[in-house]
Amino acid sequence: MEEAKEFLQLNKEEAESVSRLTIHPHRLGFQCSFYEDFALRGIRVDSVQPGFVSCTFRVPPRLTDKSGNLATGAVANLVDEVGGAIVHVEGLTMNVSVDMSISFLGTAKLNDELQITSKVLGRRGSYSGTVVLVRNKVTGELIAEGRHSLFDKHGSKL
Repeated sequence: MEEAKEFLQLNKEEAESVSRLTIHPHRLGFQCSFYEDFALRGIRVDSVQPGFVSCTFRVPPRLTDKSGNLATGAVANLVDEVGGAIVHVEGLTMNVSVDMSISFLGTAKLNDELQITSKVLGRRGSYSGTVVLVRNKVTGELIAEGRHSLFDKHGSKL
């Protein structure tokens, strides 16, 4: 535990840099949150069809691990966001993630261009299932496959 605390400790220069940050309050429904902006900035929607969406995303430095690979947490976030977007109803709050299962099959490097597709597997009442595939757009290598289950607390029938 002490080793983890020491690792997370900021030096004087880092602490001064952090203290100068200005993070404004989030205006729900009017703008992206800091989290959404940090995690999704640069994603481009290429195609939208009923029950399907395809996006392109270039791996930025802010989402890489110390080895220069897209961090697994960033992949999980992409599965969550893109999988949730496919069942989202405009004007309502986002659905609640119930379960995610992600198979990490490859790695993506800094500046790799990724193709992220999401497809609705099915719906039963307020419960939806989606599958999200993350591929290297140039090589076609499958980086990750995620299954995402969501609950619509509004009970929308799509």
